[in-house]
Amino acid sequence: MAQFTCLVVDDETDIRELVVLTLERMDIQADSAASVEEAKELLSKRSYDLCLTDMRLPDGLGLDLVEHISVNFSGLPVAVITAYGSAENAVSALKAGAFDYLTKPISLKQLRPLVESALKLSRSDAKETQNTADLIGNSPAIDYVRIMISKLARSQAPVYISGESGSGKELAARLIHRNSSRRDKPFIAVNCGAIPENLMESEFFGFKKGAFTGATQDTSGLFQAANGGSLFLDEVADLPLAMQVKLLRAIQEKKVRTVGGTSEEPVDVRILSATHKNLSTLMSQGLFRQDLYYRLNVIQLKMPALRERPEDIPELTEKLLQRLCDSQSIDIPAIEESAKKIISELHFAGNVRELENLLERALALCDGKKISADDLFMGEELQTRDTEINDSFDVSKPMEVGLPEYLEDIEKRAILKALEKANNNKTAAAKLLGVSFRTLRYRLTKLGLAKEDDVDLADLNE
Repeated sequence: MAQFTCLVVDDETDIRELVVLTLERMDIQADSAASVEEAKELLSKRSYDLCLTDMRLPDGLGLDLVEHISVNFSGLPVAVITAYGSAENAVSALKAGAFDYLTKPISLKQLRPLVESALKLSRSDAKETQNTADLIGNSPAIDYVRIMISKLARSQAPVYISGESGSGKELAARLIHRNSSRRDKPFIAVNCGAIPENLMESEFFGFKKGAFTGATQDTSGLFQAANGGSLFLDEVADLPLAMQVKLLRAIQEKKVRTVGGTSEEPVDVRILSATHKNLSTLMSQGLFRQDLYYRLNVIQLKMPALRERPEDIPELTEKLLQRLCDSQSIDIPAIEESAKKIISELHFAGNVRELENLLERALALCDGKKISADDLFMGEELQTRDTEINDSFDVSKPMEVGLPEYLEDIEKRAILKALEKANNNKTAAAKLLGVSFRTLRYRLTKLGLAKEDDVDLADLNE
């Protein structure tokens, strides 16, 4: 295999020599330049697998070189070296198309993994960066997401994935990781809203033995667990402000300090984040730090809602049903046309997750051979019930009974219809009504519909 080559651009001789020496010890042939023009001249004469450039050069900025390479040498990874603490420059470099960045003074512990990741990406087969089979659909909206994932996989820039709940934000994050040079390293996903506030710092950064009561041994955190790979921060809007400050520093400096520790340790982690909340609104309310927002939102990927790509619903329905049946080792039932029509007309506020839940319920209630419109509890049954209620109520006429009695009558009819549909299986009827088994049992007793001898096997299992 041919030896890797790298172009090092920096006007400080000692830094150039340090980086070149480090690269040569990694068996990488390195050329060096002291200016933008000198670098452009070398690029025109020879092909490289990686370029490392300082941000400030005598005849221009490193960003000028990043843009020049992006236009003329597509696919060549460029990493920018920035001054300590200049987060704005780092973000600007990533937005301009830089693969990654380093801060001065250069740490060899950070330089080596960066170079390895860049070279792995530089020589990777293009087919390896098109693994998006789990992204179901062929609508323009989903095709755009595929294109973006392919591009984002070739960068180390933080990505903020926005979209409604259930639209596939975590799937997109996993695909970005799977198609990147980090694919062989861990992908760690964490729901920020599920961690108690008093445990957040130790969960993210780890802790030393004796740091607090119960800390009986040194324990790594999420950043250490994801070292070399990707850390997906789901529902990042739920982070408390105190933790936002600490997370910002860890992202900017690429270092973490364990709870109870006395020094910072470098970590090589790509940050992917997501939330269904509006971060701009939270910033205006003082609930989310502006500097953290711009650090996470270097590149944004918006996941489309299911109603924005209705042409994908038939294929999604087919693939999701197949996946559900495979997991249960059962035959795939046919879906009647009337049921397909209902599915295609639903709003799906919960997006793909709601569609999957709908199919799972229908699969549990159908006869095993076909899914009918009646098996979709959100279909014609609810529409018919709403129509009956509206038709029977005329605001121009005085009510013959009080409101409590009227509502009680509606509830009785809904429960009886669900029990009839579920062959008197109260567990299935509860699912149809969208309530828990205990709630249904309580309502049956209160409405005088409970029978002591009306017990089925499913009820005994509750």
